[in-house]
Amino acid sequence: MLLIRCPYCGERPEVEFHCGGEAHIARPETPTETSDADWAGFLYYRTNPRGVHAERWVHNHGCGRWFNALRDTVSDRFVTTYEMGTPRPEAGSDVTRA
Repeated sequence: MLLIRCPYCGERPEVEFHCGGEAHIARPETPTETSDADWAGFLYYRTNPRGVHAERWVHNHGCGRWFNALRDTVSDRFVTTYEMGTPRPEAGSDVTRA
């Protein structure tokens, strides 16, 4: 079973978590002035990289809090996890190891 490290609770089994998609997506500052194409881009288009990717996760069956994670999409290995509002760390930095 895959273990994911919640920055608030520690290491827990993957069945306690749910992925919320790509992290660090900024909502347009003035949505009413945003073109339909730009709004569609914000809502529906995401990167889908091969390698390390920043994602949002929620600890559903635990503390219920959201956090960010760097996950390698090739190996499904979590590189690191970090609290919401924290800038994205470099993949090799020593934040909270997962």
